[in-house]
Amino acid sequence: MKKMAALREEVEAWRNLKRRTQDAIELAEIEDESLRSELEKEVGEIEAELERKEFDAMLSGPYDQGDALLAIHAGAGGTDSQDWAQMLERMYLRWAERNNYKTEILDRSEGEEAGIKSVTIAVDGRHAYGYLRPEKGVHRLVRLSPFDSSHRRHTSFALVEVLPQVEDETTVEINPNDLRIDTYRSAGAGGQNVQKNDRIGKTPCAF
Repeated sequence: MKKMAALREEVEAWRNLKRRTQDAIELAEIEDESLRSELEKEVGEIEAELERKEFDAMLSGPYDQGDALLAIHAGAGGTDSQDWAQMLERMYLRWAERNNYKTEILDRSEGEEAGIKSVTIAVDGRHAYGYLRPEKGVHRLVRLSPFDSSHRRHTSFALVEVLPQVEDETTVEINPNDLRIDTYRSAGAGGQNVQKNDRIGKTPCAF
């Protein structure tokens, strides 16, 4: 259902862009100078929208159009790295807000003096994973440390992980021919020896 709604939204966006283009062409054919400023503004907005559409078309990965999980971990550098991790957190949250993405902080670990040790954020919206995917990796910051009384230059590191939110249920089918069936019987003396029922354990064969 979510995929169908996204496709409908995409089709409607293209139809709306087509209508705006046709209206702009009709206004241009009138050749009314009083409409020039309004027409130039509309043409600029249409061109900007086309550029966004062109970029979106490049996000053709299997999960690029879906939601994302963003995790930030402070690396080597102590308090400076924890502060750097929090700076990255604020940056990504503001980016998501500007692009109308819904965010939810799933887990957050505060630093001892400042910043954060780690945070996991769910980012929901069309192309969220596609846009965030290039951000994964180690991010480095070199600056005069505000936490060093001597104001020496420090290098801080933070790891950014980006994972797709996969909602499709995967059904795993096991071929009975791939199973090895072992049968066990009680062999010791005593009451257990009376029990003659087989105990069967099934484990996948290793190939």
